[in-house]
Amino acid sequence: MNETVVCVVGNVATQPVYREPASGPSVRFRLAVTSRYWDREKSVWTDGHTNFFTVWANRQLAVNVVASVEVGQPVVVQGRLKVRTEVRDGQQQWASADIDAMTIGHDLARGTAAFVRAAKPEAQPAVTRPEPNWETPRPADTDAAAATGQDVSQQAQEPAMVT
Repeated sequence: MNETVVCVVGNVATQPVYREPASGPSVRFRLAVTSRYWDREKSVWTDGHTNFFTVWANRQLAVNVVASVEVGQPVVVQGRLKVRTEVRDGQQQWASADIDAMTIGHDLARGTAAFVRAAKPEAQPAVTRPEPNWETPRPADTDAAAATGQDVSQQAQEPAMVT
């Protein structure tokens, strides 16, 4: 369970793409993260290098992202970082950094958001099973004695042999 969990703050760079395969809803989008630093010579903030991540979200998070996130919005993404490298037929080697998101939210340091709780999905009706009959059935001779009005407690009971 050695995973690299990251928290990244950036801007949504592409429109979220929603898919619903048999395994459940999924969405992906690109996130641009630009570092900023103070340039002492110019006395201004300057943009540094921009990193791009492909963010993947699944299940209910995917549904909520599609309804909430748009291109250009500042977001905070927390998830598992996966870096892949690949070489394609005679081309240069390239790397991609993906984040399997656990949490995605708007960066409230740069704007406001109105939270709306997602409706719970309709629960499938549970299959009801009949309640078992927990009463111990009376032995046959007890039924016969009770029918004739005899006192069952005075009858001699033979011990049952267990094999």
